[in-house]
Amino acid sequence: MAGRSSNTLVVPQARAALEQLKYEAAQELGIQIPQDGYYGYMATRDTGAIGGHITRKLVQLAEQQLTGFKR
Repeated sequence: MAGRSSNTLVVPQARAALEQLKYEAAQELGIQIPQDGYYGYMATRDTGAIGGHITRKLVQLAEQQLTGFKR
């Protein structure tokens, strides 16, 4: 299963936005994402930091949407 994700998106059209969030999070954290797309050589700490940062951003976006507040 190397290289294939078992995660399926509820809204497949959101894939591009999620990819963009991944690159933004990595840039904000100063982490280089592999150009070939293979994450096997990355430290688990780095991939976890990117995932955690994305989660925080998504929760923040959802909270803003629920309250009608825009930053």
